[in-house]
Order: sequence, then C-alpha cells, then structure tokens
Amino acid sequence: MKVFSTIGLLILSNVFMTLAWYGHLQFKTMPAFRNITLFGVIMISWGLAFFEYIFQVPANRIGYKEDGGPFSMFELKTIQEAVSLIVFTLITVYVFKTDKLAWNHLVGFGLIVLAVFFIFKKW
Repeated sequence: MKVFSTIGLLILSNVFMTLAWYGHLQFKTMPAFRNITLFGVIMISWGLAFFEYIFQVPANRIGYKEDGGPFSMFELKTIQEAVSLIVFTLITVYVFKTDKLAWNHLVGFGLIVLAVFFIFKKW
C-alpha cells in the first residue's frame, strides 16, 4: 500500500510542480494573465509550488525505507524523476499542446527506464 501511496502523492506533486515551473509560459494565451509582471508570475508559481510540497514531503516520508516505507533515497529520487518526466510529457502534449511527442523522446524515456532498472536492481 505504501508503494501506491508514495507514487500517487508523487504524481500529484509533479502535476503542481509542472504547472508552477512551466504553466506561466502559457499565460500569453490567457487574456487575464497576459500582462502579468514577472513578480506576479513568481508569486503564482510559489503558490502552486506550495501544493507541490504538500504532496512531495509526505510521499517521501511514506516511501522512505528508514520511516517504514519500501524505498531507499536513491529509489525515491529515481521514481520522482521518472514520474516527473511522465507528468511533464502528458501535460505538455495534452494540456498545453505546445509540443509533439517524437521518436527521440521515446528513446530517451526508454533509457530512463533502463536507468530505473539499474537503480532498483540489487547486485
């Protein structure tokens, strides 16, 4: 159960992270946000990042081996990076609609999956 809780919270965290880090790049397409200052963008991004941390910190606490979870710190970070790329790709392609998924992205993601294998493999 801690595996699913950890990954679910990481997914939620990364949705907010992606919106905080990259969502403001879409403001030019939204009339209400078109003329917002850099300071305003930073404040909105910080507000979104607050929710990122609300999910990220419990995910790491629940998932960390030393706190009774199933994952080492390396494994948690690897899961977070893989989830981050998946969430970013889905939001970029299907929500922002700014980029298209290409073969080189898939090859790169395949290499990341290979990295996950090596991180989780007990040698």
